[in-house]
Amino acid sequence: MSCPICQRAAVPDYRPFCSRRCADIDLGNWLKGSYALPADTPEDFENNKEDAPSPEQKPH
Repeated sequence: MSCPICQRAAVPDYRPFCSRRCADIDLGNWLKGSYALPADTPEDFENNKEDAPSPEQKPH
């Protein structure tokens, strides 16, 4: 298996990565949202969002 960041051979301690550096790069990509999947927002999404209870409202 090769490292998904730099393509070098994976090291068991950092699998599937080759080093802590590549593992940290991957984590940074996740945190920045680089791996987010594009989504099509339904037309009625905004309408449904307005109908949803706000976080301040508690269910009865």
